[in-house]
This record gives sequence, structure tokens and C-alpha cells, in this order.
Amino acid sequence: MTEILTSPLTWMFLSIFCYAIGVAIQQKTGSPLCNPLLIASVLVGVLLIVSGTTYQTYEESGQLISFFLTPATVALAIPIYRKLDVLLHNLLPILLGAFIGSLVSISSVILFSHLFGLSDATTRSLIPKSVTTPIGVALADMLGGVTSITAIAIVITGIFGAILLPTFLKCIGVRNPMQMGLSIGTAAHAVGTSRAIQLGETEGAISGLAIGVAGLLTAFIVSALSVFM
Repeated sequence: MTEILTSPLTWMFLSIFCYAIGVAIQQKTGSPLCNPLLIASVLVGVLLIVSGTTYQTYEESGQLISFFLTPATVALAIPIYRKLDVLLHNLLPILLGAFIGSLVSISSVILFSHLFGLSDATTRSLIPKSVTTPIGVALADMLGGVTSITAIAIVITGIFGAILLPTFLKCIGVRNPMQMGLSIGTAAHAVGTSRAIQLGETEGAISGLAIGVAGLLTAFIVSALSVFM
């Protein structure tokens, strides 16, 4: 029994199973609060506590799952291709919006880290919280941050962005599909984009593009910032 619980494959399949449960619950309820990733995180956490499994053991299975991050991100090119005419027609606003969004994200982390007295290492780890995991972890490593903190921050940012952003944008009067997609993709990366795809094909396409654009722009901003840090 102990060998089964310490096997990375066991926890990989359990993680996938928990995520499938989350997807089923969201489809049944239709509520953005029932985010599959949030549900899966809670279920896996409970299983780890009940079984007494250490995080280090689970981390090995996480590496297997992370292998699929790159092809999953590349798959977002499908809705982008379908809406290529819309993207090309609005290329300048998309670039400008993604740049401002990335700049605000980085600036807010530095400001609040200073206000709350966070350590320098934590601040460096949180700076790339709004970009997709492969880019964010690489940037945190370049800055000298703790990549595990970065990964957690990226997931939390994505979950809350997917849950709150669509409603928040509607409350402040944002109805344009392109504006909604750009905001969600820039602020909440791939997790938010999965929600944007549910809102509409245009929202999903723009959000998918925003992931790549915001990731690239954040990399440039962080590279310049690293000189002063």
C-alpha cells in the first residue's frame, strides 16, 4: 500500500481524476465558482493530508503533469487561427493593452510587497504571477526568486481571475468580446482563458493571444527590471 501511495503515477492519475470531478461539477452547476482547478486542488490536498503523503512525493507526479503544459498552451493557437482576421485588425490595441496590463501587474506586486514588508526573494517570486507557468517559472528563476512560490501564485491568480474577472468586467460596463478576452488573458493566463473560451470564440481567441503577448512583454519588462534589482 505504501509503495502505491509513493508512486508518482498514482498521484498523477488521482490529480487527473480530481480534475475530471471538478469539470463534471462545473458542467452540472454552471457556476464560475466551481472552477475545476480549484476543486481539484482542494480534493488532492485532502487526499495528501488523509494519506500522510509529503509534498515532495506529490511533486514528482506534478513534474509528469507539467510535461503537458507546453502542448496545452500551443493548442490555444486553434481559436487564434479561427479569429485571425479580428486579431490582425486590432493588433495595435491588443499589444498596447497587454503591455499596460503586464506593467500594472508587475508594478502592483512591487508596491504591495513593499507595503506589506515581504522579503526580496518573495517579491522576485511574485513578479511574474500573471503569465503562464512555463514563462513565469523561468522569469522567477532568472530574477533569483523561489520557483515553487511562483507556481503557486500563478495558479491562484488564474483561479481567482477565472472566477471573478468576467463578472467584474461586466459590472464596470465592459461588454466588448475583444476587451473581455484581452483583460482575462493578460491578467489570468491559461486558467482564465479556459473560462474566456466558455464565454465565446472571440473572447477565447483574444485571451489566448494575450497569454503569448503578455508573456513576451513581461519577459522584456522583467529583463530590464533585473538590471536594477
